[in-house]
Amino acid sequence: MTAIDRSLLDLYTNAPLLELGALADGIRREKHPGDIVTFIVDRNINYTNVCVADCGFCAFYRRPKHAEGYTLSFEQIGEKIEETKALGGVQILIQGGHNPYIPFDWYLDLMRYIKRHHPIHIHGFSPSEVDFFAKTFRLEARDIVRELKAAGLDSIPGGGGEILVQRVRDIVAAKKAGADRWLEIMEIAHQEGMKTSVTMMYGIGETLAERLEHLTRVQALQQRTGGFTAFITWPLQPENTPEMSQMPKTDAVDYLRTVAISRIVLQDVPNLQASWVTMGLKIGQAALHFGCNDFGSLMIEENVVSSANTTYRTTVGEMDRLITESGFTPMRRRQDYSIIAPELATAGAAA
Repeated sequence: MTAIDRSLLDLYTNAPLLELGALADGIRREKHPGDIVTFIVDRNINYTNVCVADCGFCAFYRRPKHAEGYTLSFEQIGEKIEETKALGGVQILIQGGHNPYIPFDWYLDLMRYIKRHHPIHIHGFSPSEVDFFAKTFRLEARDIVRELKAAGLDSIPGGGGEILVQRVRDIVAAKKAGADRWLEIMEIAHQEGMKTSVTMMYGIGETLAERLEHLTRVQALQQRTGGFTAFITWPLQPENTPEMSQMPKTDAVDYLRTVAISRIVLQDVPNLQASWVTMGLKIGQAALHFGCNDFGSLMIEENVVSSANTTYRTTVGEMDRLITESGFTPMRRRQDYSIIAPELATAGAAA
């Protein structure tokens, strides 16, 4: 580790919690003057749960031919999109397992179907999925990104990042895109004009130094491309997972320290989301004072975290109230963080 890394590690490990939070909050206020905290109304559509990646931390996936395996039809996905729109949703997040039975044309046809029949912003297909497509269909990752974009994909989520340190990935997700490959695909996406988010799931056996390595690698890529719109971090949800059910769940202090150090390290990533979906609404509120300027998604539908028995739900009205109670002004946004004027917000979303 370099001298600056040791300094960051010392800060992460030893700084009093409120001091660390104050440093992160100061950076947030510099980047986002004023009192606005944003959130988005969207839906997470998992088009298939069939997966051959066998990640030890995932309670959602099913192996091929498992009785509980599924792949949604275009019509089922379309119905979910229309339900999302009726609630004021402006985006779908679409991602799924590494299903070896789905041909590449299916994904392209799905994009075209959505844009033709249920037009909405499509935020989909993580770098791990892109890597799986490239290997399965014997195509270059750049060609995968180009074809998905041409068919209608608008932006790419940061799923599958976990910890971007190969030692950790070899233990918990050996069959998925490695750390270098994940970052390479993100760089390709940025070069092809795609904006993406970036994530970190921690608590899977990594050290604090390895969490910092993840963050510094993300920061380095952002300095080259400027393609990341937002960073989201959350802890492992161990219940019902194949290999990690005995791992301890993180506590609020660890989460808030991790959020704060992320804001400090990721100087060039403009937005940080609070993960109330995993930590609960009260801790989500606290995160707004530890570096986060965004309250994430209403999360009309969520399946992966829920499979690990972690289920928090809310409404637009409650999100407005929680943000206001935290001392900020709530505003709805789009994927690119542009603000949706209040008069354009759909009244049905308050339900």
